[in-house]
Amino acid sequence: MSGGERFHFIDRFRGLVGIMMALGHSSYYFNSVWLILDPLDPFFGSIGQFALRYMGYLCAPGFLMMNGAMTWFSYQRRTAAGHAPWRARWHLIQRGLFLVLVQITWVNSSWGGFTRLRLNHIGIIACIGLSMCLLAFLVHTSWRVRLGVGLLAFVAHAYLLRIPYDPHNPWMAIPMQTFIDAGHFNKYPVLPWFGLAVMGSVMATAWIDLWKTPKQRILGSILVAIPAFGAATLIRMGRGFGNIEPFSYVGHWSFFLDQKYPPSLYHNLWFFGAVVLAMAAIMILGRVLPFLVSWLGRIGKVPLFFYGVHIALLGIFSKRLDLYYREGEVLASLIGWVILLAVMYPLAIWFGRVKRRSKNYLIRLI
Repeated sequence: MSGGERFHFIDRFRGLVGIMMALGHSSYYFNSVWLILDPLDPFFGSIGQFALRYMGYLCAPGFLMMNGAMTWFSYQRRTAAGHAPWRARWHLIQRGLFLVLVQITWVNSSWGGFTRLRLNHIGIIACIGLSMCLLAFLVHTSWRVRLGVGLLAFVAHAYLLRIPYDPHNPWMAIPMQTFIDAGHFNKYPVLPWFGLAVMGSVMATAWIDLWKTPKQRILGSILVAIPAFGAATLIRMGRGFGNIEPFSYVGHWSFFLDQKYPPSLYHNLWFFGAVVLAMAAIMILGRVLPFLVSWLGRIGKVPLFFYGVHIALLGIFSKRLDLYYREGEVLASLIGWVILLAVMYPLAIWFGRVKRRSKNYLIRLI
């Protein structure tokens, strides 16, 4: 199997995460539940609202893990082509720093429809970029070493969250919220999400180097996901270490929805398993019903473009022009999502063609 064929499922999964994130963002702009919903202590008045919110919890782990997978693959491909290891790492670091720049300029401003420049906030794209920079120094190691680093990041984060600090003191808040905690400066601290990126690189090693056939990749992914779910469930049922928010009882929505900002140990283990299992599902559908997932690859080939442009469109239409901003509920979110995809899908196809033909440095980075 060629390298391009081998990674169709990566593009398709990134496309799936992209459209799921677009639905979550459509809800953010058009769903009135956000007028009363505290992201740190969510309340849901209906199954529909819970499903809309919970669906989005897969997105950030999915993006971090797929970025980790592609970071590892990029390094392997470049060194195999004769590039010096330091040169291959520098390429990854440049792209990571570019993502940080995109976050603090374009992404931060796009949320409000470009009404103001907000340089004092880092978010998910910057977190991916910083994780990519750190992972550049690990991609040459064995999968066992990276597995140990990823799990250590998960466990160490659970301990470091206990560090007390004054969130109003920038000298304390900025480093803590950059790496450990979530707050006004950053909702996506690097350490736990870096752990997911590292785990994504481990899975890429399995998908590309260790498992040679589609059947092995599917079965292997399922066998990896099951113990991850089991470990997460045991941690959650313990109601102690590795948990942040309490739950009512096993099976209640609160059992599955521990804190995301910052993520708990339970959250990271559970959604690591969910991403790997979803990848297996994408692989299965790609073999038995390819028409259901092949179109997702068009979006997955340009994930940064899709992310940046769809938020900008929502921000301008709903926030800046003040059209239907948080006036509806689940149905309004779904309608906005369908219209958004109708606009974004041809744009993703167009930019994919531009990027494939272009030799421009910046376009290649997007």
